[in-house]
Amino acid sequence: MSTLLEQLNAGRVLLGDGAMGTQLQLRGMETGSCPELWNVTHSREVREIISGYVSAGSDIVETNSFGGTRYKLQQFDLADRTVELNRAAAQIARTAVGDDQFVVGSVGPTGRFLEPLGDATEEDMYEVFREQIVALAEGGANAICIETMTALEEARLALRAAKENTDLPVIVTFTFDKVEQGGYRTMMGISPAQAAEELTTAGADVVGSNCGNGPEELIAIAREITEHTDRFVMIQPNAGLPELRDGQTVFRATPEEMAACVGPLVETGVNIIGGCCGTTTDHIAAMRKALDLVP
Repeated sequence: MSTLLEQLNAGRVLLGDGAMGTQLQLRGMETGSCPELWNVTHSREVREIISGYVSAGSDIVETNSFGGTRYKLQQFDLADRTVELNRAAAQIARTAVGDDQFVVGSVGPTGRFLEPLGDATEEDMYEVFREQIVALAEGGANAICIETMTALEEARLALRAAKENTDLPVIVTFTFDKVEQGGYRTMMGISPAQAAEELTTAGADVVGSNCGNGPEELIAIAREITEHTDRFVMIQPNAGLPELRDGQTVFRATPEEMAACVGPLVETGVNIIGGCCGTTTDHIAAMRKALDLVP
């Protein structure tokens, strides 16, 4: 099997997977509990979710490890199981995919701020990322995806931890919100152009955006990113903007609406297209059909 970067260099546009958290909730995970713990307590359910995305047509699946840093796990008194839970996340995904799919280790924000805004030192945060990323690599991940980032300093530390401690390709994606004065920014004020340029300089193999927005908004963000990097680009929109209905957060975009974004994203120069919150196997199957029809 060729590597992820070899397939991208050959010009292939790859299809990612969909949401993990909402799928776990559908299988009984209670709000406020630890998703990563399910890698050892409900491994069959996690594997079934990943297998479902593979069956729907995903070329790339992400591990159930988004909140798998020691900083996050200590909120559940699970910090001492960081390596175990992340290694299990990658191993489960590895057993769920075939020879033609890639396992990407998901690494989300720590929820902590670096000094002087917060109490986390660069050395501690680097070590927190190193611990998680090495465990994902040991479990069989083919690449690392540092995702849903909002702060450049945190993203750069995670990227450096991945590059210095593994030989895996590294994807880094940011989450942007639309601002009143026009355009998009992260909660820390970073624009898509700035993120793309900074991550390119820092050595990311793939840059992009995920979450926060639906497909139409991510098309606009993708255009700005592709104009400011020579790296591969990954885009993973939510299944529409989140809405609160009867006390529940729902995502209203249909599979057909998600599929309609595939052609424009490819035309923009995006190399990996997937889904984030609210995206189901039905959405991914529709996106697979759309991608297969792109010239």
